[in-house]
Amino acid sequence: MAVNNVTLSKLQSLNGIFAIYKKQGPTSADVLNTLKHKLLKEAGVVNPNCRKRKKQVLKIGHGGTLDSNASGVLVVGIGEGTKMLTTMLAGSKKYTAVGELGKATDTLDCTGNVVQEKGYDHITSEVLQEKLKEFTGEIMQVPPLYSALKKDGKRLSVLLKQGHEVEAKPARPVTVYNLSVQDFNLPHFTLDVECGGGFYVRSLVDDLGKALNSCAHVRELTRTKQGQFTLEENVLREECWTFQDISQSLQPCPEPASQQNSSKKGKPYSKPTQPGSESSGGDHNHDSAKSASGDHND
Repeated sequence: MAVNNVTLSKLQSLNGIFAIYKKQGPTSADVLNTLKHKLLKEAGVVNPNCRKRKKQVLKIGHGGTLDSNASGVLVVGIGEGTKMLTTMLAGSKKYTAVGELGKATDTLDCTGNVVQEKGYDHITSEVLQEKLKEFTGEIMQVPPLYSALKKDGKRLSVLLKQGHEVEAKPARPVTVYNLSVQDFNLPHFTLDVECGGGFYVRSLVDDLGKALNSCAHVRELTRTKQGQFTLEENVLREECWTFQDISQSLQPCPEPASQQNSSKKGKPYSKPTQPGSESSGGDHNHDSAKSASGDHND
């Protein structure tokens, strides 16, 4: 029996994108499965298997993986909205990152093992702020080994945990629009980062530590903005993961090109590709409806 008059067909009629809050701890895939489970349960579906990829009764995907250690804005597509994630999230992303100097880890964040320790007493706030200029604009960045990027169809992070040897992906161009120091209290520092897609805050902090003749890793990471969605104004907390709340906050899909005036020719929308993801920082990873249970990173 449906709860609150919400039926499965009503739930399946939702098409668009919205933003939820991902807390620190679970993977992005775990959060998505929790969301799907809550919605299907509200619609009266008994014991929904949200991890089953085939014959899903509800299409849900996210538009930018956050690492399990990260929190903040996670943009979700539902129904036809899963096809629009790439198009509608073309804008910049913002993060607040807390870094720790003096220790480097294999995952580039606090979840990994410490692999190096170096002094940091020579670093001042002024020195840090000056060094940030080298990491602003169009730069080249090597993605972390522990990431949602894939090799032969498997995530690098999974391969590493299984004991396989993994080579680093080649450096790729990324964009940093703004980068500033919000707080400085050795050995910790807090950065505000505004970047484009494919950017990893974990790599930034690791590279920054090396550039300062020390080493560093990410202690905390929060995504505060993705596309048009901000942490302060748009995200739905878990208690609001309901049909009514989502319906009210849903950004509808643009009208398909085929339904527009024939004089306004537009490219048909296609499914988003699965670019790399971001884990600690910046970036991104698209899970389409098919891979809604896929995982992680930013």
